[in-house]
This record gives sequence, C-alpha cells and structure tokens, in this order.
Amino acid sequence: MSNNTEVLIVGGGIIGLLTAKELIQQGVKTVVVDKSEPGQEASWAGGGIVSPLYPWTYSSSITALSSWAQQYYPSLVKELAEQTGIDPQLNGCGLLMLAPPNIAEAQRWGRENQKETQIFSAQQVIDREPNVAPQSDENLWWPHTGNVRNPRLLRSLKAYLGASKHCVLEANSEVVQINKTGATGVEVVTKNGIWNAQKVIVCAGAWSQRLLQTLGVQSQIEVSPVKGQMLIFEPQPGLINSIIMLNGKYLIPRLDGRILVGSTLEFDDFDKTTSAEAKALLLQNAHSMVPNLKNAKVEAHWAGLRPGTAAGVPYIGKMPGWDNLYLNAGHFRNGLVLAPASARLMSNLILQQKPIIDPSPYDPARARILEPMH
Repeated sequence: MSNNTEVLIVGGGIIGLLTAKELIQQGVKTVVVDKSEPGQEASWAGGGIVSPLYPWTYSSSITALSSWAQQYYPSLVKELAEQTGIDPQLNGCGLLMLAPPNIAEAQRWGRENQKETQIFSAQQVIDREPNVAPQSDENLWWPHTGNVRNPRLLRSLKAYLGASKHCVLEANSEVVQINKTGATGVEVVTKNGIWNAQKVIVCAGAWSQRLLQTLGVQSQIEVSPVKGQMLIFEPQPGLINSIIMLNGKYLIPRLDGRILVGSTLEFDDFDKTTSAEAKALLLQNAHSMVPNLKNAKVEAHWAGLRPGTAAGVPYIGKMPGWDNLYLNAGHFRNGLVLAPASARLMSNLILQQKPIIDPSPYDPARARILEPMH
C-alpha cells in the first residue's frame, strides 16, 4: 500500500522540522520520515548559540542566513511557546569573547552588519561576570547574542507539527529507495511502506551524502560527519549570566542554572562514542574560563555528528538532474542558528516564491564548480 503527499522530507532534525513548519503553514500536505526518532541527532546535541562562533570569519552567504534567522528567532520561539505550551527558552544573555582574534576585523564586520560590539577591559569583564577569569585586556562583548535551549525547541516543534492536519511525523522509518515516477513525482520506499510525493527534500544532516549515494543519486555534494563532544554541569544559578568564549570553546548558561561546555571537532566518521580525553579537555577549558566550575558536578557528557561542508556553507536547493528532489543539509556548526532562514528559503524555492535572500551560493549544483581544475 502506498500513501500520497505533496512534499516528503527525509530527516527530522531542526532543518527538516522547521522546513515542514514553513510548508504546512501555507497549507502544503507534508510528511517527515526519520530513520530513528526525530530531533535526536546533531540538533539535540548542539549548544544552541544563535550566532556563528566567530561570525566575522565566515562568508557573506553564512552572514545572510544567520542575520535573517537572528531577527526571526524571537517571533518563532514566541509562536511555538504559545501554540504548544513548550517554551524553547530563547535567552538573550549576550556573548563575551575572551581575547578573541582580530578584534579590529570583528568590529569592522559588526559595523557593516549592524551587530553591536564593545571592547571590554579585564576589569569590565570582571564587573559584568565576577566569576570569569579574563585572559587579556582586549575582550569583545556582543550584547544581542543569545542561545536557545535546543532540546526544548525540538520538543516544541514536534508538538506543533503533530497537532497539524497537514503534517505526518513518521519515526523509525528509514528510506531504502527513491525512484522517479515520471516528470511530476517521486516514489520513496521506506522500511515501513511506500510514499508517493510531488517533491522530496533530503534534510538528513551528516547522513545526507551517504543517503543520496545509497539511493543511487549521482551528485558532487560533499557532506562529512564531524563529531563534537559536549558536557553539562548541574545547576549553578548565577555563576555566569552570559555565553563565555575562549579559543573556540564556550560556556552556555541555561535559564535553570545549568552550564553547557563545548565543543570538540573530531573527524572520526560516524562514531559517536565519547572519550575521557575529550572530557578532560572540555573541563580544562571550562575551569580556565570560570575557575569556580572546579567545584561543579558534571551531569552528562555526550557526542553528536555535525554535517560538515566546505567553508560551512549548506546546500539548499534542487538536486542537479532532478525536477523534484531537493537538498537542505550541510550546515556544519551552525544548524541551530541558520535553520529558520534555511527552512524559509527552502520553502520559497519549493513554492516558487520570491526568495528571502539570493539562493545561488547554496545551490547543490555549485559542487561541480568546486571540482579541482586540471
């Protein structure tokens, strides 16, 4: 027996779920299938900082997505909280970078992109965050950067979609085959049955390239798993009130007093095991930023797989050689911050609407341009 839908989304992470939300809000009948439980991979494992870590080091294509998403996040979180009763807890706590590289370049980027920054002396750091140990007299304060509690965001999204007559969420439904059915359709075979869709969007994160290859889709896209390990301390109310960063590592305060520590960058294929070495490194970094964390107890330690791509630029658009197969994947370290904009842009392309930003930098066909010259 087969089922029919307008759009089928493969992958129920933050990108897939938000893409589904965008589509059903315009009355599009949408199905999300996930090989396990939606929202349990990188989207759950990340920290939820609503900004690239060092935003001035990224390309303008990342800035375009992140700037749109940052403006949209407050209304998104408010809508989800009101509709589902599950508050994703957007915390506009500010971001304090200790001794960041290229402060002058960061300030120039901030001026050009309307992002307020301030240089803090060591004393100003202590005045704002008494438990933080400054590393230098040149620190950078971003007052409008915050974090969202990503596990709650995912729960809220699943509740929102689950309540919609236009959406089906199907867990434990691994895709095993995909076939063209004439010029206007795609047949998607899962372990649970067959779906016939007018359009299919692959939002499978780190598994996207492998999935497309398994399904026989010929393409030049490159998405590789990049492991990140994190840990979280038991609640320490008031110990820090801002996101703290040093040398690419960070501390994230949750509203309940818990503090997240992230994150490693490991190229270890699809292995998600944690290691004592990574835990020790994360603790060392946490203690160097906030010495009083030496007295705090670690509540959990986990790993997730980011979908790594060249320069961290995601693929958003139609797959070359297909009329109705699309890709929205490869957001690397910035899935949570870029997700609202990526989902809206994908919806624009699917529904042939005016795109919120220029879609060409994210076109999956661009991979052909990235091939080495001979």
